[in-house]
Amino acid sequence: MNPEDLLLLVTRTMPFGKYKDRLLADLPGHYLAWFAREGFPRGELGRLLALMHEIDHNGLRGLLEPLRRRPAR
Repeated sequence: MNPEDLLLLVTRTMPFGKYKDRLLADLPGHYLAWFAREGFPRGELGRLLALMHEIDHNGLRGLLEPLRRRPAR
């Protein structure tokens, strides 16, 4: 895992679907689980959704909180 991917989870938004424009870190667990069952999209988005699914599934969403409060560069 690339540590910068964690920052992307709290800055990138979902580009399509029911949760369009919601931060990837804020996607509900059931939506992430649906992707896990049906297949993640290709490319960076799929990689980030898979990472967020693992974080959610293991109860580690709290690890992203300090990144949310991080000042912009």
